[in-house]
Amino acid sequence: TTSTIMFGHVGSAQHWAAHLPQLRDLQARTGGITEFVPLPFVHMESPIYLAGAARRGPTLRECVLLHAVARLVLHPLITNIQASWVKMGPQQAAQLLAAGCNDMGGSIMNESITRAAGASYGQELPPHQMEQVIAAAGRRPRQRTTLYGTPPASQTAASYTAPELQPLSMGSGWRKQQQQQQHAAGV
Repeated sequence: TTSTIMFGHVGSAQHWAAHLPQLRDLQARTGGITEFVPLPFVHMESPIYLAGAARRGPTLRECVLLHAVARLVLHPLITNIQASWVKMGPQQAAQLLAAGCNDMGGSIMNESITRAAGASYGQELPPHQMEQVIAAAGRRPRQRTTLYGTPPASQTAASYTAPELQPLSMGSGWRKQQQQQQHAAGV
């Protein structure tokens, strides 16, 4: 399974630091964690931020530090640390490849949670663009399976010929509908 932490909203660096040994201990007991994915809080349209109950998300420095410290604390039990290009954008996420990350995640198709929170990333990052970002960061790109194996050659080849996604609109009508549903649910 994937392990995550969303950070930069209400917790402090001490909270984030306390999370890592707990993950390491869980992995030592179970062996079931394939990767750790720190998820920087995206604030722009987030209800908790708009209500004044959260900060604007982590700084780039905090993102780099959390990913680097995670590599040190979790090694060798959790060997895959993923940078979230969906949350940070491809260029900033690529900077994390020099700070302990060995995974940029997947191409993602029509991710809606981060985009609903106001991020401009998450629609799609096709394999050829992902490879360019990774290579520009001085790393060697490679596709992987969910369990970090090597995919069949036919699957890799098909990923390069997939049609481009049509833009996903997350306009104010969608946000209003989500807010009405949350209000009706008492959230």
